[in-house]
Amino acid sequence: MEGGAYGAGKAGGAFDPHTLIRQPHTILRVVSWVFSIVVFGSIVNEGYLNSSLKGEEFCIYNRNSSACSYGVTVGVLAFLTCMLYLALDVYFPQISSVKDRKKAVLSDIGVSAFWAFLWFVGFCYLANQWQVSKPEDNPLNEGTDAARAAIAFSFFSIFSWAGQAVLAFQRYQIGADSALFSQDYMDPSQDSSMPYAPYVEPSTGPDPAGMGGTYQQPANAFDTEPQGYQSQGY
Repeated sequence: MEGGAYGAGKAGGAFDPHTLIRQPHTILRVVSWVFSIVVFGSIVNEGYLNSSLKGEEFCIYNRNSSACSYGVTVGVLAFLTCMLYLALDVYFPQISSVKDRKKAVLSDIGVSAFWAFLWFVGFCYLANQWQVSKPEDNPLNEGTDAARAAIAFSFFSIFSWAGQAVLAFQRYQIGADSALFSQDYMDPSQDSSMPYAPYVEPSTGPDPAGMGGTYQQPANAFDTEPQGYQSQGY
């Protein structure tokens, strides 16, 4: 963006919600936000079943309470992280310091890559526990759709968060280039647009014409031949 840094214009401009909504990284944040709701909502609502013998609740994923806890924890924290960075996207154009913008973009890269890794671990963990679950633990097949939905959207979340990391890295590259060539970072003393003062050779003698000007030595003293040599035929 012209005159800006790290994917946004100079601070102080008017807030434009339409521009914010159309930005690819904002769209991916909203998508990731929805995916996280589906994951932890499915597990909380239908991921725990009641035992017919003891009347106790157990996790639908191979009776492994750690699997359900991991899915809910990652889903809730991802939900809050999306909200945090959506708020940062709204505030980002108002950040006047390029260093602060750089820190925000770098944090976006690291956090997005970290959450992509956590979702990869969650997908592998839930899929494995679901695969080894015993049919007799859930004879009525209760909550199977919710369990599969949590696994599927965990898989989708890997790519949505990885996409955010890639877009943040692209913003970092664009921001670095604009900061190097921005007028705000140019030294005024090195501004090549200022014209140089013309060089005037100092006067070497009195003004022979008496015109009040400055007499300058000819560029080449051998260009003027003495008159005496011309009259003698030299």
